[in-house]
Amino acid sequence: MIAAPPDPAVLAGLATTRPGPAGASFLRAGLHARRLLLLKTLLVRVQRHRETVAPPALRAFEAGWLLLERAERAHPDVVRTVLDYPTTGAWLAAALTTPPGAAFDRHLAHLELLAVTAALRAGLSVDLVVEAPGGVLPLPGVGRVEAGGPGRLRIDARSRSVRIGGGDGTGSRAVLRRHGHGPGGRLTGSGPGWRGLRALPGGATRLEDLDPYRLPPDMGMPSRAAADRADTDHAGWAARWTEARGLLRGTDRARAVEVGRSVDVVVPLVPRGTRSIGVTLSAAPGAVLMTPAAGAVDMAETLVHELQHSKLAMLHELVPLHRSHPPDRPAPTYRVGWRRDLRPVGGVLQGAYAHLALADLWHRAARAPRASGVPGQWRVRSAQQFDHVHDQVAEALAVLLESDELTNEGREFVRQMRQHHASLGSGRRALG
Repeated sequence: MIAAPPDPAVLAGLATTRPGPAGASFLRAGLHARRLLLLKTLLVRVQRHRETVAPPALRAFEAGWLLLERAERAHPDVVRTVLDYPTTGAWLAAALTTPPGAAFDRHLAHLELLAVTAALRAGLSVDLVVEAPGGVLPLPGVGRVEAGGPGRLRIDARSRSVRIGGGDGTGSRAVLRRHGHGPGGRLTGSGPGWRGLRALPGGATRLEDLDPYRLPPDMGMPSRAAADRADTDHAGWAARWTEARGLLRGTDRARAVEVGRSVDVVVPLVPRGTRSIGVTLSAAPGAVLMTPAAGAVDMAETLVHELQHSKLAMLHELVPLHRSHPPDRPAPTYRVGWRRDLRPVGGVLQGAYAHLALADLWHRAARAPRASGVPGQWRVRSAQQFDHVHDQVAEALAVLLESDELTNEGREFVRQMRQHHASLGSGRRALG
């Protein structure tokens, strides 16, 4: 939460689902403030219960904290980038909700790896030995080093070279090269144990198939599994990404830019059946988890849809839009057109927001001039989809406004959503 609500114009802009710099800046600033708060909360928890933490995990956590402070003094923007990375949010959520014990200790030790990543990106000299859990040393947002078996690895970073080898200083699993320091700097690697994170074409979005927290097992998705590097067809993902971004640029350039800037990582999921699936985790804004898309249209729609879930989840953390229900009473549930099951008010709002964005996208696609390059099949399909979803969103907005579970800010937010919804017209009449 924040101390005071944002400028009403910022909230109104976010309510339309339309991309805008003011809304994006507000959400990014809020995300970072919340990460710092959660990190401080974790530190307080460790200090209060340090006698329950295994000594090696405590040493790793405290060493990581000191190294992170050192990196922050040298390049605060680098530390911000590492802390705001989507999987850092998933790690914090896991660490703060896991009871004391071996699992909690493993989560704590991960802070040292975040700190090492920040230090290496900041260009600091580093000489330390770290544990490689499961024989893997992850460097979030950069890649990972495979140690060849459980054990420890020595990290020796000097000038522009980083050598990672056995804990006793022998052998070499990876050599990293530093290209510049600070947030614009890059780390590239080579060696038998190095696996670098791969970028998707045309921007800063990466295909995240390495980080252990890209889909933690305790994040409420037992039926889903994250694809590992060996299961990921990078060329196929890159081709679909390029096609989807091209489709969005031809249809709605602002949304194409928003996807490129706000989707930090795409996490490949192992397919289950033939239907494409897209998922977001409220703890990891900026990550879109997907099974391989059936085509450019499928991926474009999934990216737009899931990005709205991330935006709304971040906003609700900063400015609560609906009230928490007392645990001793069942929460009211409502029926919506896009789901078979009944949904709580938060689910109705999330669904209405994501589908309003799709309705906006389809409205623009259906009206795109032939000279725009938007495929004819996409225009026809968009008109049909708009006509169907526009009515569903209208019904959901009415449910929300009739509910007494919205906060004052939430009620005004939904009113602004309804105003934008009305501006799109009404079904086929609006599309001519």
